[in-house]
Amino acid sequence: MTDDTLTQLLASKEVVVVCGPGGVGKTTVAATAGLLAAQHLGGRVLVLTVDPARRLATALGLGAIGNDEVQVDPARIAVDGAMPRGELWVAQLDTKQSWDALIRMHAPDDTIRDQILANQLYENITGTFVQSHDYIAMERLHELHASGRFDLIVVDTPPSRNAVDFLDAPDRMAEFFGSRLLRWLTVPYRSRLFTAASRPFYNVADRILGQQFLREIADFFVLFQTMDEGFVARAEEVQRTLRDRRTSFVVVSSLEPASVAECEFFIDALGERQLHLGAVILNRVLPAWFGNTRAASAARRMLREADDLAAGLGDVGPADLTAGVLREIAESYLNFAVVATRQRELRNVLGEHADVVVSLPYLADDIVDVDGLGRLAATMRGT
Repeated sequence: MTDDTLTQLLASKEVVVVCGPGGVGKTTVAATAGLLAAQHLGGRVLVLTVDPARRLATALGLGAIGNDEVQVDPARIAVDGAMPRGELWVAQLDTKQSWDALIRMHAPDDTIRDQILANQLYENITGTFVQSHDYIAMERLHELHASGRFDLIVVDTPPSRNAVDFLDAPDRMAEFFGSRLLRWLTVPYRSRLFTAASRPFYNVADRILGQQFLREIADFFVLFQTMDEGFVARAEEVQRTLRDRRTSFVVVSSLEPASVAECEFFIDALGERQLHLGAVILNRVLPAWFGNTRAASAARRMLREADDLAAGLGDVGPADLTAGVLREIAESYLNFAVVATRQRELRNVLGEHADVVVSLPYLADDIVDVDGLGRLAATMRGT
């Protein structure tokens, strides 16, 4: 991969969704991609994390971030003293605040809006309802994109299999409003005329759950159903945004077997949904020089001739101990070389699916601040 390829991907898109297994540096990569775009491409760039963890705020040196977008001080993301070409903004999904805003938007009138927001089941139901965190994340992404306030939105998602829920949440919400379960919950309370076949179900439910509890649930969903057209329409808009040519997905992975399996799972999921895979970013990749054939030959020679080499070093210590150290060094190099070869093979396999493949090396220090993100951004650009 060349530097220009990743830069061109970021420059040509309006939404970049970063996905991947847990523990592979996905949040760091998302933040770095946003930083890279703000520094070198210009415009207003937003990094939106829907992952409940707060690593993004820590890495950017912010005390806390929430639903409202916060701009990172341009001086903090300057490159070699030069101010960035664009602006970097960050936000973290607040599920409750976003749901409240959505209810206010879709409620047909003030009375229904206030009834829903005041319903005692509202907080619990929206906390678990049809994977509400995933659905509201998609709504928030759509809202920010439709606002036109940002030239590029980089989305940091939860780990891979949860990110599939994130992708499917709009369709599941639309399906729920037409589901048999919702009709069974609400019909008896919207009409006194319902079939005799339905009565046994409600009699049992009343005995198990209590009539008042069941009625409270039904009341909530009766109110919620008044907004079904708005939810279904928005779900369709969100799906169009995800499939738009201006949206692309970036899958982040290490080359550990479990992470590669998750990476392949998500790549397949994107293909099934006809969503564009723009890049695969492989983190913590061994340096290419582990594949140097001359170095490998030297290591094998050291392994074979350790005793003679130790004897020829003179008075540096006991010859047997020196030979043991030489063997250990040679074996370690050859073991790393085997791993590096496997990594290259896996990289080639994963690279068949994406326009761009980026390999990021092991770094000596953990990335915990903007300076660390800047170093990683420079590595991404090949500088």
